[in-house]
Amino acid sequence: MQGETEIQADASRRIWHSEDSSLREQALGHLFLGELLSYMWRNDRRDIEVLKSEVDRGGYDIVLEASGVIRHVQLKSSFVGSKVREVSISTKLLAKPGGCVIWLEFDPDSLAIKKYLWFGGSPGFALPDLGSKVSRHSKANSKGQKLERPMHRVLGKGRFEAFLEVNLLVNCMFG
Repeated sequence: MQGETEIQADASRRIWHSEDSSLREQALGHLFLGELLSYMWRNDRRDIEVLKSEVDRGGYDIVLEASGVIRHVQLKSSFVGSKVREVSISTKLLAKPGGCVIWLEFDPDSLAIKKYLWFGGSPGFALPDLGSKVSRHSKANSKGQKLERPMHRVLGKGRFEAFLEVNLLVNCMFG
């Protein structure tokens, strides 16, 4: 059973993850790229290019190209043990070459990536169908309504393939 000090520390960490979510997302993006590039370097796969989107309106966060395969990647994240079971995905990603979603599960204390969740097609193929469930805004409007986001679909965790090691993710992405 957790002591009072541990409960307070857990509550503080949850607040950090909420209040500083933009910082956390940036840090996780860098950690992911560091692990990906490090793996590729060690395995003599140095033909990779990384492009980062300045504006988030195309449905992706980064573009990766390796082995002649282009991937437009939308990054998602949640901490290990989180109750998050689905994410909202932009339908614009369907029109991008090699569109895919990588959902990072991380340790809430260290931000270490513990699991990679993958949703995408084989190298050279488009993003699989996102389904028809339209997502809603996370915040309510002035009338207390959470309106639909017609250009976004809800993708459940069960549609993702889980990997504990980055090499397996690289194989799905680039062959």
